Parts: sequence; structure tokens; C-alpha cells
Amino acid sequence: MFDQLVFTPADIDLSRSPLAGKVGAETYVLGAFNPGMTRLANGNLLLMVRVAEALRQPIKNGNVHAIRWQDGAYLLDAWPLQMVDTKDPRKFLIPGGGWKVMALTSLSWLLPVELDPEARSVVAVHYDKAIAPRTSYQCYGVEDARISKVGDRYLMTTCSVSPERHSTTLYSSADALDWQLKGIVLDHQNKDMLIFEGLIDGQYWAQTRPLGDLYFAYPPGSEWRSGPSINLSRSPDALHWKPHDKPGIRPHSATVSTARMGGGAPPILTDRGWLTLWHGVEPSGVVGIYRTYWSILDKDDPSITVATEHTALLEPNPALTEPLRDSMYLDNVVFTTGIADAGDFYVVASGEADLACRITHISKDAFAAAP
Repeated sequence: MFDQLVFTPADIDLSRSPLAGKVGAETYVLGAFNPGMTRLANGNLLLMVRVAEALRQPIKNGNVHAIRWQDGAYLLDAWPLQMVDTKDPRKFLIPGGGWKVMALTSLSWLLPVELDPEARSVVAVHYDKAIAPRTSYQCYGVEDARISKVGDRYLMTTCSVSPERHSTTLYSSADALDWQLKGIVLDHQNKDMLIFEGLIDGQYWAQTRPLGDLYFAYPPGSEWRSGPSINLSRSPDALHWKPHDKPGIRPHSATVSTARMGGGAPPILTDRGWLTLWHGVEPSGVVGIYRTYWSILDKDDPSITVATEHTALLEPNPALTEPLRDSMYLDNVVFTTGIADAGDFYVVASGEADLACRITHISKDAFAAAP
């Protein structure tokens, strides 16, 4: 089985970054990861790679700095060290006010990377098609693309980061290379939006994952665990979304491995129903252990789960990142973000350790056995 890193920070030419020459400080690639994926008209696969471009020296002259886009320029905001918590090198917390408030020492943009039809090697890197912030609700970056092809149109959801809101935004394209920003489609902290690759009764469907700091308890002995879950929404046009009344995929009380969960790859239609890959997080360390799981949803009512397994489909693979260990800042994370049909197997795209792009070939037989 093919299971390799196909794109890493070392593969990026920062002289061609949208930020090149505009920041006023040295930057480096913190991670090239969490790639949305789709198949192009020429048969090749396209990864839309999240590039986290970080300040080489975020702390200087008694201040920690954040990169922020504003009106076409990239600014460095200076925060006095005595005002912030800098334990995590990727971000800093600003205490007080009753809410968790943070800023980032990196800014993310999206880089289209074209691979061969089985995603074994890079064919081209399309720097001229990169997607960077262009409006105030993206001032801290554009993150974690998911791409779905519905009919003859490609739809891409992204997470846009700003003090205004942490929202889901939609892009549309006829060829998956030239994208048009359509605006915000889900409001604050409703992330991991995956649009189904096909209509159901003439409507678009999507998985969503709202976050919050309060959840109500299921009754004692319930098979479900309270916490973040994968919900469903419907839309007539992919722009205006109504939450579906029935729940989607919920954390199961029988395992702590999915105590937190969210969508992974956009659901694709199979003979058994909609195949969906999603992530479950087992509490451990700073961020937890991220694994990939799968479910098959009813083709007419995706709130019904036809088949699923508690055993992970993909685990973090330290052997893959061992050559990059000097660049690592966390581990125990595989974050699946794309799937494509390749005949007898699926090509699955993931971010590994928030650092690089991992491609795994998975036999279709892996999804045939579970009830």
C-alpha cells in the first residue's frame, strides 16, 4: 500500500509566496499540510495545500508579533510580552476579558499542487493560482480547504480567521484552479464544512462541526457522549444553509478515541451510501491524538448511519515524519482532508503532524466488511 509524504515545507519556494517582500521580517514554512483534494479534468489530482508561513523571530525587542493582512498589505502587530502567554510557539494567548483570545505568529494561505493521477508525485506547483487573504474576515489567514465537485462545478470550503469571526467561507470554480470567493457561509466557529459530492432530492448537503464551551448531558447509560459532533445542513444553492433537524455523527460513549470529532474528506457516493472519512481525537497531551475513522451514510437520508467502525482507518505514522523531526512542533496527528476514486482503491489525502501532506492508498475492501 502506498503511504508517503508527497509534499513538505522543503518543497515550497517562499520567494513565490503571496507574502514575499511584503512582511518586513524573515519568514519560514511552519507547515504545508491539511490539503483539500479533487481530480482535475486532465485526470491529475490537485492538492490545495495549507501553507502556514511563520515569523522566524516572532519575539523581538520585548514584543511578540502577529502577521495580519489589511487592505492588501501585511502588517506586524507588536504585543508586549508581559501582556501575553507565549508557551505555544505557533500562537500567543491574551489573558483577561473572560474569553479565550489569541493571535498567531504565522499566516496561512493556500497553494495548488498538481499530482499525477494516483498522487504519487508532484507534476506542477501553481504559485500563480495561490489563494491569500483578500478581505477583513481573512486577516489572520485562510486555512484547511475541502474541495467537492458537484455537477460541473467545484466548490471549496475554507476556514477564514480574523478577530471579526472564525468562519467558513466558500469558493467556486469551473476548473479547480481559478477560484471565485463567494463569501461567508457558516458563522463563528462552525468549521470542518464538507459538501457532499452530489445532490440529494435536488439539494446540496454538507457536514458541519459547530464548536462551543457548553454541551448538555445525554441520560445515564446512553450510547452517546456529549461534546462536539458532526452535524448536517441543507441548501438550495450552496450559499444559504439550514441546519438539518436530525443529528449526524456523534461521539460514542464506548470509546474516548472520538471524544472530540469533526469532518475529514467530503462524502462521496458509493453502492452502499455516502462514504465519509472523519477525525476523532483522543484526549492526550497538548492537542490530543488525531486519527481517521469512516462511516457510510444512507444515500437518501444522511442522518442514518449504515455502517461504521470504532477501529481507526488511519493512525499517525511517526516513521513518515522521522526525517523531518527537526521541524516538528507536535506529533500524534493525522488529519484527513480529501478522497478520490482510483479504481480498485481510494486515494486519501491528509495532513501529517500539522507539517506535511500524506497520501495513502486504501483498498475499497476496507469499507465492505462492517455492518
